Amino acid sequence: MKNLLTILSFVLMTSTITAQKFQGKATYKTHRKMDMKLAGPQFSSMSAEKKAQMNAMMMKQFQKTFTLTFNASQSIYKEDKSLKTPSVAPSSGMNIMVMGSGGGSDVLYKNIKDDTFINKTEIMGKRFLIKDKLPRFDWKLTGETKNIGIYTCYKATYTRQEDQTNMSVEDGKVKESTKKVDVVTTAWYTPKIAVSNGPGDYTGLPGLILEIKEGNQTIVCSEIVMNPKEKIEIVKPRKGKVVTQDQYSKIMDKKMKDQMEHFKSRRGNGNNVEIRIGG
Repeated sequence: MKNLLTILSFVLMTSTITAQKFQGKATYKTHRKMDMKLAGPQFSSMSAEKKAQMNAMMMKQFQKTFTLTFNASQSIYKEDKSLKTPSVAPSSGMNIMVMGSGGGSDVLYKNIKDDTFINKTEIMGKRFLIKDKLPRFDWKLTGETKNIGIYTCYKATYTRQEDQTNMSVEDGKVKESTKKVDVVTTAWYTPKIAVSNGPGDYTGLPGLILEIKEGNQTIVCSEIVMNPKEKIEIVKPRKGKVVTQDQYSKIMDKKMKDQMEHFKSRRGNGNNVEIRIGG
């Protein structure tokens, strides 16, 4: 009996040490398709080459790199600030408005054990701390597999219905339309890294998510370093006005409408570019 207790104690101690050492860093790259509309008389004569150049410039604007640092129960997800994103500056009298592009100062903390998250974000110089429960994903597991790097990944899908709002400026008036759409999220995860985590707020699968495709956005893991020599420290974001996710969404909706009004007032000679970025 004494020997059995000794063995059990050793197993528990080994499991604890292993859990403490389990940590990693994953690099993700994002890509997003866009619906770019050019309005104004001068665009009717714009060459296909020039339009392609503008589209390529905007595509590059939304190609970003993020890092997920994680252990068995917690993680931090944030944009790599060392990589500069090219700015979109007005040219040839055009006003360029980017809607829903997001900012580079966000820091997302997740606690898988407690099922909570804290997202530090900023809107027009005002900092917020969004504190809430992690979203629940009703994943449907499939037997489909593919390799991402050296990892065998399994496919899972999740479908939800949401309201999609499109806003545009036509003849000096802001027009808004809303419709119900089905959004399908496809995830590829690897059980080889047994942590229920992934990029953004995605969780809930029996392994680290290495790829996500949702609507027009794709997020793919490009590098993983497990148990790096340098110890990873995961620190919760602390500064900002505390709000729930629902409260923040309402604030964002108002800001978007305010931006549209501001855009309308600067319409000037009617040469405007509106870029809609779908989910």
